[in-house]
Amino acid sequence: MRAHTGDWIVVESLHLGGERRRGQIVRLEHPDGSPPYVVHWTDHDRETVFFPGPEAHLEFAGKSAAGGHQT
Repeated sequence: MRAHTGDWIVVESLHLGGERRRGQIVRLEHPDGSPPYVVHWTDHDRETVFFPGPEAHLEFAGKSAAGGHQT
């Protein structure tokens, strides 16, 4: 997974009926765009350091959710 500042990370729920989390990447820890990322989460209005797992995918800045591609 390679991200840029401003990209969105979406984390799908691992449980049936669970909520999807969405946050914007506000800072990269590595210049090549590899994890971890500092993410501002929309559901809690907080920033955390995030290491994405297999349930996470990126929506690239400037692309719609339908037009974004996964990495």
